[in-house]
Amino acid sequence: MFSKKSSLISYRHFFRSVIIAVLILSILASCDSSVNIDGNHSSEEFEAFDYSPLQREDWETSTPQEQGLEADLVTALYEDADQLDTLYSVLVIKNGYLIAEEYFNGGSVDQKTLLQSVSKSYISALIWLTMDQGCISGVDARLVDFFPEIAGQLTDPRKNQITIEDMLQMRSGYPDEETRKAYMDALYWGVYPPLIEDFPLVCDPGTCFNYSNLTYSWLAILLSRSCETDLRSFAQENLFGPLDTEVGDWLQDREGNRIGSGGIHATSRDVAKFGQLYLNNGIYQGTQIIPSEWVQDSLHSYTEEAKDYGRSLVFKDLGYGYGWWTATVGEHEFSFAWGHGGQLIVLLDELDMVIVTTADPFFGEHSGDSWTHEKAIMNLIGRFVESLPDE
Repeated sequence: MFSKKSSLISYRHFFRSVIIAVLILSILASCDSSVNIDGNHSSEEFEAFDYSPLQREDWETSTPQEQGLEADLVTALYEDADQLDTLYSVLVIKNGYLIAEEYFNGGSVDQKTLLQSVSKSYISALIWLTMDQGCISGVDARLVDFFPEIAGQLTDPRKNQITIEDMLQMRSGYPDEETRKAYMDALYWGVYPPLIEDFPLVCDPGTCFNYSNLTYSWLAILLSRSCETDLRSFAQENLFGPLDTEVGDWLQDREGNRIGSGGIHATSRDVAKFGQLYLNNGIYQGTQIIPSEWVQDSLHSYTEEAKDYGRSLVFKDLGYGYGWWTATVGEHEFSFAWGHGGQLIVLLDELDMVIVTTADPFFGEHSGDSWTHEKAIMNLIGRFVESLPDE
């Protein structure tokens, strides 16, 4: 027979064991609430992640389901996006509707991000607008005609033949600045006209692709000179304004010229409108802002030797048009604007879709770390595109 004392001790051990078991089960239940038996995210977690667009007057909104897109594909995109440390925003537009929008790492709907080389796609549009106003005769106009102070100093006669079209296509013959530190130093020094003579040609104009930031900075200067205007004001009046958008700050060089290679700031929603303009063949709300012919010329690839510079991208078969890249992912072919750090405008014509990302622009940083973050964002979008069904 047990004594009363031993019986009391047994009961105490029993109740203590029950309490511990309950606590353990509670902790396990809390840890597992977002993961199902297969180790995948549960439906409750999917429902908790809200990527519904903010309700504002600048965009008509909808849902993935209403526009014929599987919600799980979009959810997976945003779940993965939430893991990236330098990403600011991801927007998805389908059939002209903003169907998904989210901001990360301090990004916001009103934030005007430095677009880096996405600015080149805007410069391309502005080239046509200056031609439309008679400031530039056409894409056959020569670089040297806009820089008379340099024309008489040229020691390489091939430079006299460089045209605006060569520059738009990155086929001017000038080198990629990233190939030499001295070129990058000159690029960031910010006095650009003398570099027309100082930089050597690495091939005959029109014969090879080299990603030259300088050529787009020269394009920005000649745009301003040809129309005798501040380029930011011209862009607001003739491009941003008609799209019901607003250009933010636009970086200037040491001589006060707007930097064409990567100086524009804009919000993600305004950038998406620019992408939608090109997806719609230059039409915005029934108005032809850019001719469809110019849009098609801009999105056509003129080179097959563009490379990803060893970044191991999901984007393949890179080509280049007038300030726009082309690529393939799986069965999908598309055009895109690309800026350092992970600024993207992806145009999926077959799916009537635009995808926009903004991120830390890593201004002045071209280290391995900045490329690592940029590649992660591009591959995020590449995997999403790859997951989309053909239409």
